[in-house]
Parts: sequence; structure tokens; C-alpha cells
Amino acid sequence: MTAPSRRSPRARAAALVVALLLTSACSAAPPAPGGTGQEITVAAASDLKFALDEAVEVFETEHDGVEVEVTYGSSGTFVQQIRNGAPFDLYLSADISLAEQLAEEDRARPQDVFGYAVGRLVVWAAEGSTADPRKGVAGLAEDAVTTVAIANPEHAPYGRAAEAAIRTAGVEEELEGKLVLGENIAQAAEFARSGNADAGIIALSLALSPGLRDEGTYSEVPLEDFPTVEQGGVVLEGAPQEARDLAAFLTSPDGRGILAEHGFHPPAGAEG
Repeated sequence: MTAPSRRSPRARAAALVVALLLTSACSAAPPAPGGTGQEITVAAASDLKFALDEAVEVFETEHDGVEVEVTYGSSGTFVQQIRNGAPFDLYLSADISLAEQLAEEDRARPQDVFGYAVGRLVVWAAEGSTADPRKGVAGLAEDAVTTVAIANPEHAPYGRAAEAAIRTAGVEEELEGKLVLGENIAQAAEFARSGNADAGIIALSLALSPGLRDEGTYSEVPLEDFPTVEQGGVVLEGAPQEARDLAAFLTSPDGRGILAEHGFHPPAGAEG
């Protein structure tokens, strides 16, 4: 795994150890080309790790012979890989505008872009941390908190959302020297979980995941404090019918029910 970006000498003290639990969520390598036509290759934002794993298990049970191979990573990094020819069939982004860009570039049909969820942001800290999530983003400015993990805003939608929440809280200057940037939101969560950061501003879906829900506490960042994290996907050009079937499942009541259990809101205008 690549080392996180940092913004100051103070943040260089953060270690780069990443636990096995979220290692797969930090990988953004494209799959090898090939397959039988019954295999779907999916590039998915890392906040989807646990929700999508469950959804895929249900989907494969209902579609005999279909295998879904998912690679998790940064939404922005995947866009570059797809532009460079990575053989994905379905792209699930934490920012629907990135899926729309691919359609505008004729890498997919505009009608194959779809919204599947609205992401939520939390302040999370491990038990025993000097950070108190109950104080929200503003509380991270306290002197006792020396490092705060967020996803890299250059290519991670949740990183941009975290930056916006920091600005809204009025603590941008106070946190500038504390930020440790994960390659994606899962890596940022792992920095906080492992103690390599005192706290993290991460996706609710990861705060509810098996590796974090019993090891720390969180408080949700008010939705009005950052731009809506409208998550969306697109079936890419040349994808098999099974990729469209998976997209349809994710936007069905059953699929959205699974996403809701993992902390995602339905997109605007969707039922349930």
C-alpha cells in the first residue's frame, strides 16, 4: 500500500501500518483482462466495501453462474484507470459526476448512469483516543488532538466532503497541520482505527463496519455542513448484460435495503 500524503512535518509522525481488515478496500489495481462473459468486473468506491460485498453475495445467489469481481479504491483513481483502458464493466463512484464524465467521454451511454445512494460523513475515534467525536469537527481543533485522517481530496469525494465540513466548522487553519491523507476513505478509516491518527472524518458506512463499530465511537456530521455526497454508477461500454443486472439490483428495493443497513441514504427521488 502506498504511503499517505501529508500536509506538514507534524503529520509525518503518523505510521503507515494498515490492518488486514481493510487492505482489500485500499486496492485500486485494475483486474486482468479476460473472462467468460459470466464474470462482471466492478470498480467500486472504498466506502462500499461492506455493503457491496453483501449485495454481491445476494446477487450471485440469485444469478446462478455469474461471478462478480470487485476492486475497491478511490473514485478518482478509477476514472483515470478506465480512461487508460482498464477492463471494468461497472463503475460505482462516491461522486456521480465522475460517472457522468465517463458517459460524456463516450465510455458509456448517458442513460446507463444511475444514482444508488447518498453518503454520510462522521467523526470517528478509537476507544482511548484523545479525540472526542461527540464534539464534532470543531472538537478536532483541540490541542489534545494531534492527527486527523481524511481521504485525499484530490481524488476522493469523501476527502472533499471532509474539507468542506472543516471549513464549515471554522477550523481549517487549526487542522491544517494535523491532517493525514489516506489514499481513499477506507485507508483514512484504518489510520484512525489503528491509532495512527487520533480521529478520522470518514464515511458512516465504514464507521458501521465490523472493524470499527466495536472499537470506537462516532458522531454524524450534519448533512448541511458539506455538499451532498451523491453516489452514482455507470455501466461501461462493452459490458455484458450481467453488469446491467447488477446495476438494476443495486437500485432495486432489495439492493437499497442492503445499502441502508450500511448507513447509506437513498438518492433523491428514490423510494425507501
